[in-house]
Amino acid sequence: QVQLVESGGGLVQPGGSLRLSCAASGSISSFNAMGWYRQAPGKERELVGITRFGVTDYANSVKGRVTISRDNAKNTAYLQMNSLKPEDTAVYYCHAITILPISGRRNEYWGQGTQVTVSS
Repeated sequence: QVQLVESGGGLVQPGGSLRLSCAASGSISSFNAMGWYRQAPGKERELVGITRFGVTDYANSVKGRVTISRDNAKNTAYLQMNSLKPEDTAVYYCHAITILPISGRRNEYWGQGTQVTVSS
């Protein structure tokens, strides 16, 4: 069973930066997809960015301000967020998908989330 643990959230002023980390209990190089979602109060969870087949896509709302990266040796993924806005305030979740090669069985994993608050 894969476990994902996020860290790095907190309170930041508008225009500031944060880097979130997602530490995986297994090898992240085995994930078929890995990304970040967020959920603001009263809103549905939405995609921030995802890496699949070596390509990373970002939501339009964060494009140009966030970067997803990973360190396979540390089994850790990162979400670098710059030029933060109050509307970026949300709980940020790490997400991973594995697909077994023979059965095609798909497994999804979520972290517990980390709060990001952008406010002056």
